[in-house]
Amino acid sequence: MLAEIKGLNEECGVFGIWGHPDAAKITYYGLHSLQHRGQEGAGIVVTDGDSLHGIKGEGLVTEVFTEGKIEKLEGQSAIGHVRYATAGGGGVENVQPLLFHSQNGSLALAHNGNIVNANALKHQLEAQGSIFQTSSDTEVLAHLIKRSGFLSLKDQLKNALTMLKGAYAFLLMTESELMVALDPNGLRPLSIGRIGDAYCVASETCAFDIIGAEFIRDVLPGELIVIDDHGLRSEPFTYSTSSAICTMEYVYFSRPDSNIHEINVHSARKRMGKQLAKEAQIEADVVTGVPDSSISAAIGYAESAGIPYELGLIKNRYVGRTFIQPSQSLREQGVRMKLAPVRGVVEGKRVVMVDDSIVRGTTSRRIVTMLREAGAKEVHVCISSPPMKNPCFYGIDTSTHEELIASKHSVEEIRDIIGADSLTFLSVDGMLQAIGRPQDGNQCGQCLACFTGNYPTEIYPDTVLPHEKELVR
Repeated sequence: MLAEIKGLNEECGVFGIWGHPDAAKITYYGLHSLQHRGQEGAGIVVTDGDSLHGIKGEGLVTEVFTEGKIEKLEGQSAIGHVRYATAGGGGVENVQPLLFHSQNGSLALAHNGNIVNANALKHQLEAQGSIFQTSSDTEVLAHLIKRSGFLSLKDQLKNALTMLKGAYAFLLMTESELMVALDPNGLRPLSIGRIGDAYCVASETCAFDIIGAEFIRDVLPGELIVIDDHGLRSEPFTYSTSSAICTMEYVYFSRPDSNIHEINVHSARKRMGKQLAKEAQIEADVVTGVPDSSISAAIGYAESAGIPYELGLIKNRYVGRTFIQPSQSLREQGVRMKLAPVRGVVEGKRVVMVDDSIVRGTTSRRIVTMLREAGAKEVHVCISSPPMKNPCFYGIDTSTHEELIASKHSVEEIRDIIGADSLTFLSVDGMLQAIGRPQDGNQCGQCLACFTGNYPTEIYPDTVLPHEKELVR
């Protein structure tokens, strides 16, 4: 996948449905539409009203679930998960949903995000006798629920959620209900839909379009939703909330046909490209985008600058996700297998190459080199987000400054490293204006930590590597 080249990956996507006779099949299609959010593992758990049972495995949704396996998942309600391993590492034991059985019934958990105080909570729980079966931070919630002194599961969950810090969009299913919870900052997207009489929940609204569901609304920060055979009920589990949705959802992670808080992702990216063109002011002959997430911004850039947009880079759709790269020379070749310049478009031209972000810089350097080898006279790199200078602790696999080229080098130094004729990053203010989110305190309704270093939650010491602690505010 292109995300492997770019070095930027999101942790996962979740989908749930309650009260549909084809719950497992609907969940399969929902997960398929969320495949871009995680390609390392997938799972589905269903309930028939009496028990929970599930299937999960490593690989893509189509690899884990055959038609025969889906047929075995009988029940009218289900939750599913696609995973990219950041917290907890790989292994089938960490593939979700996690399924727990006890004398009082069963529960299944699916989680998108990253709990920053998970290690501290694990130490505390183990000291009290808990034994963890996985290295996933998601399992912490199950132990907190079971150790709660409250009688009802809803109160147990509310109490447990108040102990968690970080990013979490949780789906919890029992034999009789589906519970949905979003962290007090709403760092990860989560939406509610309806298909017939059944309610569904998904990380992105594109899943609703695939299954023919009607979008109802977004889940609010700090909100707990309970769905059962009697309908949908909502209440806050905390009143201490401050919206700070991950800005990279708009920039890179979400599919362009998704809407996040009523803002279409493609439209937001196109506006970012237009604003980038205004800030860059580059004379060029052709604009091209790095497929796929940068295409929308490249189109906006071309429209604003009055420069033709062309497919100067083609993505090979048939490169396997497990392509073996045993040597440095073959790793370099891996980019060429996944991306190819179109010589007839770029040869002899001054090219503006639009991309959504620069993480380590290695991919940008290789693409610039490929464009030059294809005959580009000039290559100007324009990035539709600000420099990523700070690590993310909320579910993106950039947890140290060392992984981020912009944390160690100036824009001019990065330009020299990647070999571009010029390098322009979109400003923070320009990005916020283009996305169009309403102002909401210091965070403007969005998490800007990877750009500004201002984190919306406390960052726990055991989350940060020792030599990084003085760098994280």
